[in-house]
Amino acid sequence: MAITIQKAAVLGSGVMGAGIAAHLANVGIPTLLLDMVPRELSDAEKSKGLTEESPQYRNRLTLQAKERMLKQKPAPLAVKENLDLISVGNFTDDLSKLNDVDWIIEVVVERLDVKRQIFEQVEQFRKKGSIISSNTSGISIDAMAMDRSDDFKRHFLGTHFFNPPRYLKLLEIIPTDDTSPEVVSFMKGFGENILGKGVVVAKDTPNFIANRIGTYGLMVTVQEMMKQGYSVGEIDSVTGPLIGRPKSATFRTLDVVGLDTFLHVAKNVYDQVEGKEKEVFDVPPFLNEMVEKGWMGSKSGQGFYMKQKSQQGGEILELDPSTLEYKPRQKLKTPTTEQAKQLKTTEQKVKALLYSKDRAGEMLWSIVKPVLIYSAEKAYEIADDIAAIDNAMKWGFGWEHGPFEIWDAIGVSESVKRMEEEGETVPAWIHEMVGCGNTSFYQTENGGVSFYHKGDYKKVDENPKTVHLSLLKNKGGLITKNTGASLIDMGDGVACLEFTSPNNAIGPDIIMMIHKALEEVERNYEGLVIGNQGKNFCVGANLMLILMEAQDDNFFELDMMVRQFQNTMNMVRYSKKPVVTANFGMSLGGGAEISMPAAEMQMSAETYMGLVEVGVGLIPGGGGNKELLRRQVERLPKGAKLDLQGVVNQVFETIAMAKVSTSAQEAAKLGYLRPQDGISVNGDHLLYDAKQRVLSLAKQGYQPPKRSKIPVVGEAGYATLCLGAETMRFGGYVSDHDLKIAKKLAFVLAGGRVPEGTLVDEQYLLDLEREAFLSLAGEPKSQARMQHMLTKGKPLRN
Repeated sequence: MAITIQKAAVLGSGVMGAGIAAHLANVGIPTLLLDMVPRELSDAEKSKGLTEESPQYRNRLTLQAKERMLKQKPAPLAVKENLDLISVGNFTDDLSKLNDVDWIIEVVVERLDVKRQIFEQVEQFRKKGSIISSNTSGISIDAMAMDRSDDFKRHFLGTHFFNPPRYLKLLEIIPTDDTSPEVVSFMKGFGENILGKGVVVAKDTPNFIANRIGTYGLMVTVQEMMKQGYSVGEIDSVTGPLIGRPKSATFRTLDVVGLDTFLHVAKNVYDQVEGKEKEVFDVPPFLNEMVEKGWMGSKSGQGFYMKQKSQQGGEILELDPSTLEYKPRQKLKTPTTEQAKQLKTTEQKVKALLYSKDRAGEMLWSIVKPVLIYSAEKAYEIADDIAAIDNAMKWGFGWEHGPFEIWDAIGVSESVKRMEEEGETVPAWIHEMVGCGNTSFYQTENGGVSFYHKGDYKKVDENPKTVHLSLLKNKGGLITKNTGASLIDMGDGVACLEFTSPNNAIGPDIIMMIHKALEEVERNYEGLVIGNQGKNFCVGANLMLILMEAQDDNFFELDMMVRQFQNTMNMVRYSKKPVVTANFGMSLGGGAEISMPAAEMQMSAETYMGLVEVGVGLIPGGGGNKELLRRQVERLPKGAKLDLQGVVNQVFETIAMAKVSTSAQEAAKLGYLRPQDGISVNGDHLLYDAKQRVLSLAKQGYQPPKRSKIPVVGEAGYATLCLGAETMRFGGYVSDHDLKIAKKLAFVLAGGRVPEGTLVDEQYLLDLEREAFLSLAGEPKSQARMQHMLTKGKPLRN
């Protein structure tokens, strides 16, 4: 019988359990959230007249968990309405409801005896064939299933989510010897395709893959800091983005995770290993002292860092581990760190740093070297292959490159030689690899990637929906390119326009490539995907270029630039071949304006879209106002009475307040995403899904939309919008310049000085939009806002 998951249950409503339940709700799976019945009534419950039989009391823990979901940051829910998919109950009254679910996920306290007790109860009520899993971060999966039935064991495995489940990509699947291979295969596909995760299959060893390697690396770093006298701030200043790690680097990461959680994970390994490995996981006394003092990190207000109020506003202090006192934060700055910042790729930076002999280089070598060796020693003990280890570290810890990819970057032969000269023992299988003439763990051939595996190279096993634009280009798929974009053949008659400018900001080079792409696609392809695999889809127009032209009074040039952008977006909208944008991350300002004229959009679940130009003293100038207004009018049900002023008010509020969606689902609520557009839960599948959308439109005989006129509210509606803006000004919520911007925006959205209900063509609205944009670009206060954003990275209110 085919395995399906239509309903799920989460046992345990703590931070992790609630987060998993929220993520299941985000992907549309009705979920039952269960926890214990509280020990006694609270005073508040007694004052409400509740008794021990009242559902509000008996389900208190799960009800409180749902309330927290609405307040947590970062938000576990894509939109608050998803909360309706989560029902609540308790272990005493509601375990019988497990008979109606397809997947039961245990997320209770990290104690084997408690987990086994829970599973004993679960088995009494689960239906045969339902999947059961534990979200443990390191307890033996096999030990949990002892004494359970054969059907239970066949359908039981570990499913280790990383926190927060909505945002962190890694899902470790840990089968036992008894787990059915069909269940493992199904859960891997389900994790990737439905939950949007990067899935690795781990072996049932202490802390599995990511926490085993990651915790080892963190412990090595702590010990090296103590041994060599580095400060917390010095370590973090060079173990973050400089070497392809998250901004939180080392100790800020520990503060976010929570020191108590970190020590629990470290102890789990310490208790189960021997010898030199055990010494590494032996926690230094100062860490235990921090826990005793309650200095757990972010959740307690202080840890390795503490924010202190000062005359300047706020100062971040770092902990001195030797005295447990706080002092001003320090940074490690050396000639090599400054040189590394000028290098283009992380691989180049890491190699330069690790082979340098200054204080930063020596420190990095001393903490990276043991992680590389340890990863090689444990490779086949904790995973099936090295690719699983690299992926686990990238997806779970946010590393840009996994340990074996780092090893490739610094040179395997060269680094092994240095390690052995320093007295280290490198695993024999690496010597065998190098001895056979293999100089890297990974090879790229014929557009595919293979990794070294027990004497040979094995092709990376990836979901067929995963697309790599870099591999397509290496395989000869590059059609044409310039300094800002590349046009790539995706196969099956679909081309992809990839932005490659800094931050994917829109400039004349990208506009030119859109023209070329549309011409090429209309001649030789079925359709076009506009997408890329950078950090963000597009952060907007080239603000520096706009500011420079405005400050030099080159308004003729600026006018031409805006006209060209508008005309190009019209070409996208009325292209004879379907254009689909593949949005992800930040799709702001011009990034939204490029997307809205497309035939359809395919959005990653984590897409943050908005028209944010008011934040830099402008209004959208590339057709954003017109497109959002048109979309809101078109989304009204046919035959419904048109409340045009209400529609315009909503659009005005969205743009004037620079509202940005916090998810693709919220982008739909704001009017950016239409019912015919799509959402990809797994960002790795985004380009594939966009390509399939193009092919589907082409197969249906795609025809571009017919040019039509848009009704506007005119002078009366303009007055209404201005009244609202004036009220905000009188209330002190906006400045005089904010009001000026709002009135310009209101004039555009109202359609200027025409009677209410007038039908205007798109070019008329575009002309109004362009004129307002140019007039604001000439305002000194708008230029000050642009300058502030470019230099400080945040809006200026003036």
